[in-house]
Amino acid sequence: MPHDFLQPLTGCFACPVGENPTVAMIEAAYRHHDLPWRYINCEVTPDNLAAAVAGARAMGWRGFNCSIPHKVAVVEHLDGLGESAQIIGAVNTIVARDGKLIGENTDGKGFVRALSRTCDPKGMRVVLLGAGGAARAVAVELALAGVAQITVVNRSATRGEAVAQLINEKTPATATYQPWDSTYSIPPETGIVVNVTSIGLYPDVDSTPDIDHDSLHPGMVVADGIPNPPRTKLLQAAEARGCKTADGLGMLVGQGVIGLKYWTGIDVDAEVMRQALNDLGL
Repeated sequence: MPHDFLQPLTGCFACPVGENPTVAMIEAAYRHHDLPWRYINCEVTPDNLAAAVAGARAMGWRGFNCSIPHKVAVVEHLDGLGESAQIIGAVNTIVARDGKLIGENTDGKGFVRALSRTCDPKGMRVVLLGAGGAARAVAVELALAGVAQITVVNRSATRGEAVAQLINEKTPATATYQPWDSTYSIPPETGIVVNVTSIGLYPDVDSTPDIDHDSLHPGMVVADGIPNPPRTKLLQAAEARGCKTADGLGMLVGQGVIGLKYWTGIDVDAEVMRQALNDLGL
């Protein structure tokens, strides 16, 4: 039987890219499903982004991820965008379809996938802590998944108002901006609290967003986008008050599941990917 030594290629273009653990979980999934595919981390500076995308085209890559600082800049080098990527204005997953490179955004999709294992977000009221790129993606996907209302809590009014405006103008949900100039108390009617700031990320593991932990109650779901450590101080405080929780590692795996479906057409085993990250000590 003849061998086929041409391996389908995927990977990540970022700067820096060395600490990106996605490669471990994606390659674990490829092995588990007997796919002879490869995932390669590539250090790509902003000056070389256009050349890197052209190279991926020339070499017939099946797709790739883009991380910081390329999520917005890559858009001009692509042939089209998926619905939510168009609304968000940023891309983290590029898919080769019929000779074209199409940009998708799985940041928020992975979050909603992880969250939906804990609750159905339809009709819920959400408090969103943060207003950066990940917050935009999460807010859009929650809105598209049917949440009723989003309160964007952020120190910078410009960024916070921009996310609220995006939700109000481009999605079925409504949103308001709330300044974060002191300890924030979660309104009692809130169904889901989401941290999409970097507060609590390794090595700053003892930090927690400036909210009143006693305003959390058992009817709420608390989700933290931070993958390392998965059990942040915020989630520990939420668990102590009887809240259900969803961690950032689940979101990272959720993104991987969706990205692999885009590339390979296969529904991969999420537990295999999560175990690969656990094996790294995450």
